Amino acid sequence: MITENSASSSNKKLLGFNVKSLTTNRHAINVLKGIFAVLPLTLALPVNALQVKVTPTNPKLGDTLSVEINLNNSENSTNPTVASGKNTYPAFEMAPNQYRAFVPTTPLEKAGTRTLRVAGDGQVQNLAVNVLNRKFPVQHITLPPGKAGVDATEFELKRVAAFKALQTPKKYWNGVFLKPNAGRISTNYGVRRYYNGTFANDYYHRGLDYAGAAGSPVIAPAAGRVALVGRVSQGFRVHGNVVGIDHGQGVTSIFMHLSRINVKEGDFVKAGQLIGAVGSTGAATGPHLHWGLYVNGQSVDPTPWRTKVVN
Repeated sequence: MITENSASSSNKKLLGFNVKSLTTNRHAINVLKGIFAVLPLTLALPVNALQVKVTPTNPKLGDTLSVEINLNNSENSTNPTVASGKNTYPAFEMAPNQYRAFVPTTPLEKAGTRTLRVAGDGQVQNLAVNVLNRKFPVQHITLPPGKAGVDATEFELKRVAAFKALQTPKKYWNGVFLKPNAGRISTNYGVRRYYNGTFANDYYHRGLDYAGAAGSPVIAPAAGRVALVGRVSQGFRVHGNVVGIDHGQGVTSIFMHLSRINVKEGDFVKAGQLIGAVGSTGAATGPHLHWGLYVNGQSVDPTPWRTKVVN
């Protein structure tokens, strides 16, 4: 009762009316009622929340999470961002007030619920996404005593790391990604390994291997700009002759162990365009093509990109 009386007195002062003097004025009373009826509703209207959609709906380790964001503010000057754990990923514009960010998942992570923090238009929304577990094939490798692997050069590592970190705002690809070589897949994405009985915690096969014949064509699976060309003669001891294509918006492809390179850095290639030929250069025991697909610097499974359109 005290709260109601206080509110009534406050309302009288706020509106500048003496309610008693209006008892004979039905029109004024109706106006007063109308104001009181509208005012609480206006104050109670919630701020429009961000509209966010995450696909696929049932992701598993190795999948790429696509986070689509709709903003209400057409004058927003900065793109939204999506954070997962310690990492923050940029969202790029797809259409007016519509943005999309990619969040990679890998075999080195744990399955389970993770929180995506979406920030944009002065608002923040936390989404819980359950990433399902996935069993990856396991290989047992036995190395003879004293057998040393091939080490990458510092130049090679720096060039490749800079390439994988590209986040070009423009989107170059369109439609599903093509198969880069006609050979069968000899090693799948995500294979884990034991070396001499010890599990390699930080290792997983970061791509797909195609057992194409030496000299068989390698094509671009999607459009993009050639941002990396490296050769054994330049110190690419592990990758061998290599081509890297920037597909835009944090998505890159790398093609390793080539016997021939048909493009140069800065070239723009279309989907299906010849970029090189299968070889066994670098750390390869025989002719094959290694295709690695990276999203915001992390190796993801290329297979979903080949079977479903990611716009």
